Amino acid sequence: MQVIKTNGFPVQRGLNSVFDEIFNEFPAFKGRSWDNWGFPPVNIHETKNAYHIELSVPGRSKEDFKLSVENGLLTISYEKKEENKQDDYKTLKREFNYRSFKRSFNLDENTDANGIQGKYENGLLKLLVPKKEQQKANSREITIE
Repeated sequence: MQVIKTNGFPVQRGLNSVFDEIFNEFPAFKGRSWDNWGFPPVNIHETKNAYHIELSVPGRSKEDFKLSVENGLLTISYEKKEENKQDDYKTLKREFNYRSFKRSFNLDENTDANGIQGKYENGLLKLLVPKKEQQKANSREITIE
């Protein structure tokens, strides 16, 4: 593992950086992104009341996705549909690639699996995973006699 010096101090690069460099330099992987391997990129954000999951999956429709929750595991999948071939329509170059994929996320005990909502817009599949409302301890003031 290489060490980068910043302001005279050595800093180790993260593991992802090393893997990115290996895959970018290896000829079989050159010019390919993770999306080309069937794993759409994901952003996960947290707010006070929910988790927000975004998958970058352009060129599909909302009916193409399957969402399920089983035993605390949220699974998002897309199954590539076969295209109809036309004899009078010849494709000269194809760069669009829509591979099947399946991604799963563990839900912890603080999430409300029954309240998960999904929305597909502008090439992003957005999921809202609400958090369970935390039970507040009953508090009361005690008077001293």
